[in-house]
Amino acid sequence: MSSLLSIGKSGLLAAQVGLSTTGNNITNAGVVGYSRQAAIQSDTATLDQGFGFVGTGTEVTAVRRYYDNFLAVQLRNAESNQASLDAYTKQISQIDNLLADPTAGLSPALQDFFNGVQDATSNPASAASRQAMLSTASSLASRFQGLSARLSEIATGVNGQITSNVGEINSYATQIAALNKTIAALSTDGKAPNDMLDHRDQMLTELNKLIKTTVIPGDNNTLTVEFGTGQPLVVGGTAFQLATSTSPTDASRVTVGYQSDSGVFSALPESVLTGGQLGGLISFRNGAMDRAQNSLGQVAAGLAVSFNAQHVLGQDQNGALGTAFFNPINAYVGPSTRNSPVSTASVSAVVTDASKLTASDYSVDYDGTNFNVTRLSDGQITQINPFPQAVPQTIDGVDYTITGAPVTKDNFLVRPTYTAADQFSVAITDRTKIALAAPVATAAPTANAGNGKISAGTVDVNYLTPGNALAAPVTLTYDKATGSLSGFPPAQDVTVTVNGVATVYPAGTPTVPYTDGAAISFGGINFNISGTPADLDTFTIGPNVSGVGDSRNGALLAGLQTKNILDNGNATYQTTYAQMVNFVGNKAREAQISGSAADAAVAQATTQQQSVSGVNLDEEAANLLRYQQAYQACGKVMQVASTLFDVLLNLR
Repeated sequence: MSSLLSIGKSGLLAAQVGLSTTGNNITNAGVVGYSRQAAIQSDTATLDQGFGFVGTGTEVTAVRRYYDNFLAVQLRNAESNQASLDAYTKQISQIDNLLADPTAGLSPALQDFFNGVQDATSNPASAASRQAMLSTASSLASRFQGLSARLSEIATGVNGQITSNVGEINSYATQIAALNKTIAALSTDGKAPNDMLDHRDQMLTELNKLIKTTVIPGDNNTLTVEFGTGQPLVVGGTAFQLATSTSPTDASRVTVGYQSDSGVFSALPESVLTGGQLGGLISFRNGAMDRAQNSLGQVAAGLAVSFNAQHVLGQDQNGALGTAFFNPINAYVGPSTRNSPVSTASVSAVVTDASKLTASDYSVDYDGTNFNVTRLSDGQITQINPFPQAVPQTIDGVDYTITGAPVTKDNFLVRPTYTAADQFSVAITDRTKIALAAPVATAAPTANAGNGKISAGTVDVNYLTPGNALAAPVTLTYDKATGSLSGFPPAQDVTVTVNGVATVYPAGTPTVPYTDGAAISFGGINFNISGTPADLDTFTIGPNVSGVGDSRNGALLAGLQTKNILDNGNATYQTTYAQMVNFVGNKAREAQISGSAADAAVAQATTQQQSVSGVNLDEEAANLLRYQQAYQACGKVMQVASTLFDVLLNLR
């Protein structure tokens, strides 16, 4: 009777554990990260009764957690990718909405400015038109500065989110390390604290939403957590702390690295910070964010430099040569805080050529012998030669001037266009100094007997060379017998271009052959003479002494709007800006499409993971009924054993 009682008792206890486990599943069905559990029963040892072996009951050998590591890793990776795309999409949508706005974008302000230039060109003597041109220029500068400020605000917000994410990563790493210690202490004789394992897995899930990690199983159910290319975050019970610090070459950016117990910061390559919100933010900042800011600056710097280059070739209402219409654009130069304290090296960079300007950043490094300028977009290296410099060296449209005594490994970050939109401003405040006229005037006297004509003259940058500007008129005389022109300034070369073929006649050449319609230039002055001059007909080229109503240079300024100036002469201001807007729009659309795919991947991975680990209330209700019946049946066994035992006690 005692063996039957013991058997019933073992079944009763097993059913009780089953009821408790099932009840725990039901009550935790809505808990995120909970994995369903099941009581695993097995029979106890049998006893040899001579006639055979008789069982002694049952026992609960374990309470198993239903968990598939492959499915869990798959889900974590999917959620990490989803979080990365969500963070990227939220940020790039701000830029997309900002740049593509038909009223707040740059295109309307550019159009208004050139409308103002055209109006002033049409009415060069009108004070109102000139003042309106200055007003539209100021509005354009405000638009550039406003867009740059908004992009800077977004960048500052990204810095804040990166710092916040790093703090959350450290918090999860610390909790996982603490759970590792507790789990290791409780994992004895093959038993594992299921609820703690679930809690730790949920911490890993939340961590992966911040940064993609790799989990390596260890002894006693501990885990090692790594990110990137094997950078440790948690090893056993030890959590490695990340931190943020200001970039050594750019105070407007934060970098991520390890923080030692002594407070020493070691920056990590941004290429290892992938996946999760942090990876999405880093990808956005290094991609669309920098591209938008640099491309906007490329338009601003290109416009300022090219407009100035043409404006200084004109003549203002006071009869003086034009000055810079916009203030110069200085590239951002960030000397590394890690440079040697004894180094006195200094780098300055000024944008001078709009056509060669790129939207890339540059690294200037001293190797102990030479300074090397590396274009970061493609790694192309240009050496500063010679060093020390006698004159600035132009690289990709930027004049580099390096002074002082450098020390090996000195480093400077140069961003030619990143701050250009913020610097864009109007230099001229006096409307009379707008140089709409050309500084030279040409004439063919009415006394000429032939029908030769001379075009309105223009000047190029060579006219600004000292000694080339005309102080008095130059008179060219046609000699019919020799078919040539004479009277050119003796100190200047003369270039004659016929059908695209240029012939240079050295300074002092007494006569130059005449060709109908040929382009003639000397000292930076360009003109054409066409027709059939008569013998001794003259043509005059001299200073423009009545340029108030002249708008030849204004027409050239207005023509810059549709001229291919940027990108090595392949793009206008508007097309360069449109390319940037299209790039950002395409990236935003790509992120949205990828985000939808990531959502579907997470949903699918969740379904697969929950099919193993999720609590099915219908199934648990059936189990509850099954264990209830088992409990009642085992109780009946014990009742029968008790009745039989009473029968034995009552025997006489």
